[in-house]
Amino acid sequence: MNMLRPFCRCKIHQATVTGASLDYVGSMTIPEDIMRKLDIREGEQVEVANINNGERWTTYAIPGAKHGDFTLNGAAARLGQVGDKLIIMVFAHLDEVEVKSFRMKIAFMDAKNEIVRFQE
Repeated sequence: MNMLRPFCRCKIHQATVTGASLDYVGSMTIPEDIMRKLDIREGEQVEVANINNGERWTTYAIPGAKHGDFTLNGAAARLGQVGDKLIIMVFAHLDEVEVKSFRMKIAFMDAKNEIVRFQE
């Protein structure tokens, strides 16, 4: 039997929160250019960890038109504040064959939410 296992397929490391919108249906706004680079799809599930306060939550990604915009929306707006650092992860279920050629993509961010290093 070929078992599927969850693997982190991509990660945005140390993105800085730029906004919070409590009166929103929900989700995590990620800049559209970064979503494209990491192949994150609109509506795709993301795991978010707040480095500043240790909060972790699951939500879905929506593209932000504004460059560098990482906004906590809906209930997640209560889990962080502007200036907090986040790790945003996307997981995929891979079988043993897929794992052999798998390489995780990581976007390392600076304080201005620019990619300073990209690993794949």
